Amino acid sequence: MALQAVSLTVRAGERVALIGANGCGKSSLLRVLHGLLPPSCGSLQVANGVTQAMLFQKPYLMRLSVLANVALGPWLRGTAWHDALARAHQALGDVGLTELAARSARQLSGGQQQRVALARALALRPQVLLLDEPTASLDPHAKREVEAHMHQLAEHNPAITLVFASHNLGQVKRLASRVVYLEQGRVLADLPVQEFFNGPLLSQQYPAAHAFVRGEQA
Repeated sequence: MALQAVSLTVRAGERVALIGANGCGKSSLLRVLHGLLPPSCGSLQVANGVTQAMLFQKPYLMRLSVLANVALGPWLRGTAWHDALARAHQALGDVGLTELAARSARQLSGGQQQRVALARALALRPQVLLLDEPTASLDPHAKREVEAHMHQLAEHNPAITLVFASHNLGQVKRLASRVVYLEQGRVLADLPVQEFFNGPLLSQQYPAAHAFVRGEQA
């Protein structure tokens, strides 16, 4: 989906949820924010020194150990291998996978692989973490595990900024501080999470977003 005249400012420490129907532009917006897709017009401005990492819906893991998969990112960015391994150990501890460090990453369950991908992103020590439907393809237990680690990450690192796409409105309520609703590549609503779900503004000023929420909750 091509984005159309999207203007979005994300501040440090925010937890921004991108919601909308399939094909509305959520993934495209995340890729533009990460620099994977160049905007055809306008510009993307990132504060000096801010580092980003992105977690995809279906992570691609190398045919290496869990530890090596996580250490590879910092190493490719210029960190000495010894220090990259130390970062990897710390990141795996953050997502509860220390005991699987020596296992082949591709032999893990889907939920474990997604946690490895989250650790790989954390090992880069980003100030901004972009997540594209990070629990969409997981079973209920794995969804809860990954979401719990996302919540823990946000609570323990209040300066980190999360921008995530999700179809799970319950997850949005639990994790987000702000909700951005997209439709056909446009931002049609942008509100704090409590106002989005509980305030009168949604039905009064953003009827399309209100209809979407009502349909998803039905």
